[in-house]
Amino acid sequence: MSDVYTETHAPVSAPAATVPAETSAFSISSLVLGIVSVFAGSTFVVPAAGLVLGILALRREPARRTMAIWGIALNAVMLGGAVLLGLGAIAVGLATLPFAVLPFAGS
Repeated sequence: MSDVYTETHAPVSAPAATVPAETSAFSISSLVLGIVSVFAGSTFVVPAAGLVLGILALRREPARRTMAIWGIALNAVMLGGAVLLGLGAIAVGLATLPFAVLPFAGS
């Protein structure tokens, strides 16, 4: 009698595709920059960066849509306020320009 050794192999299947882990870096960054811009004063760069990150988060992170929308709203309000404050400062500066007393003007 001969011993016949038979091996049973599991069927070979293709490796499962790796699904990248969903991150929420853009939406969290947008929200944090929006909150920081409310408390840090009127700047132009911080709300602009937060607005861009919020828009990118809407496209890339659909699961974190609420944080991205809040970040966009906060950053848009603060960016609009910074622009209005800057335009107001320019308008006041231009309005008072003819009345400025120059120290080097002779009279």
